[in-house]
Amino acid sequence: MKLIIIQTTCPNKDEAKNIAKILIEKKLAACIQMSEIESFYKWEGEFCEDNEVLLSIKTKKDNFKKIKSKIKELHSYDVPEIISCDIKNVSNDYKKFIGDSCR
Repeated sequence: MKLIIIQTTCPNKDEAKNIAKILIEKKLAACIQMSEIESFYKWEGEFCEDNEVLLSIKTKKDNFKKIKSKIKELHSYDVPEIISCDIKNVSNDYKKFIGDSCR
């Protein structure tokens, strides 16, 4: 079983919590951590500085397409950040936790 972390940012805690709750309830993710961050980027040629909420979603690699679809459905941004990274090194106990928690 291959594991990944999916990262997405949300404009506020309420939206982030809603996405996290639905992903956990649907057993698409085992654990989601939420952090408040400052983001700097250019959008449509303009410099932007925003407070956002970062979600780090731990799941099985097989769930990526379903999670991507669900984030796009629930997210208020026109172009939500949806990035995944492979988890190469993980304890057997944590790997089991993710496997048992996700479909």
